[in-house]
Amino acid sequence: MPRIEITPDLSFSQLVYGMWRIGDASDTSAAHVEAKIQSCLSQGITTFDQADIYGGYVAEDILGTALKANPSLRPQMEIVTKCDIVAPMGRYADAKCKYYDTTRAHITSSVDLSLTAMGIEQIDLLLIHRPDPLMDHNETGGALDEMVTSGKVRAVGVSNFRPWDWELLQSAMKNPLVTNQIEISAGTIDAFTNGDIAFHQRQDQPIMAWSPLGGGDLMTGQNALTDRMDEIAKDQGVDRAAVAVAFLLRHPSKILPVLGTNNLDRIGRLSDALTVTISREDWFYLYEAGLGTEVP
Repeated sequence: MPRIEITPDLSFSQLVYGMWRIGDASDTSAAHVEAKIQSCLSQGITTFDQADIYGGYVAEDILGTALKANPSLRPQMEIVTKCDIVAPMGRYADAKCKYYDTTRAHITSSVDLSLTAMGIEQIDLLLIHRPDPLMDHNETGGALDEMVTSGKVRAVGVSNFRPWDWELLQSAMKNPLVTNQIEISAGTIDAFTNGDIAFHQRQDQPIMAWSPLGGGDLMTGQNALTDRMDEIAKDQGVDRAAVAVAFLLRHPSKILPVLGTNNLDRIGRLSDALTVTISREDWFYLYEAGLGTEVP
């Protein structure tokens, strides 16, 4: 499994297991969650992606139950989590509406709640989940620096930020933002040309890709793109998912696909993407289908 350097003393597996749906599983027992983790670890997938809001603010607790039941798991893992979304559910059931909170008080409270929920002493990477139009970049940047200085968090980054959002927040920080988690897939290709990927590629900053299977649409849909994916998959003896992930891995910008499934069989085949060879011609064959027309 390729490793991607996040900081000089922190690296991630290039394939990341996403836990946003872990609370949707029919079995959320510690044993079943451990089975998923062990399947990932056996493939060299050591990085696990969480967020406080996942599962209606219970996904971190579900992971924590497994980590507390088997403490030997944590040293083998890198744990990513996110904060700043307040939605009227779970611990925020009384909220009038969904909103973002990037204040120092909320970030500090969120980190403490995440550490307690997962039963861990340190978060490897904390991300601001969504750009906050009411963000005081000095307050938010200072709070993120404090999380690193305190030792509660090893590194910080963002999710769904545009380059100008990134630059604004970074301007108020002593510690570097290390990654941006954005939506990228063979069916969602805007980031390849709208400047998002180019911005981070120029600075040699790895990018995490959420929904690399299009929220499942690339697995269940039937269109020109999935037909071409099936063609390549058949030639290389894999399934569509492996081709979709390989499409992202082919890019030189160090994309880390975040893959979420509760199916143990599918989890066991996540690393199949590493066996797929995507030529430049094949990449554009898929890109063209995602674009809906030939390139200009």
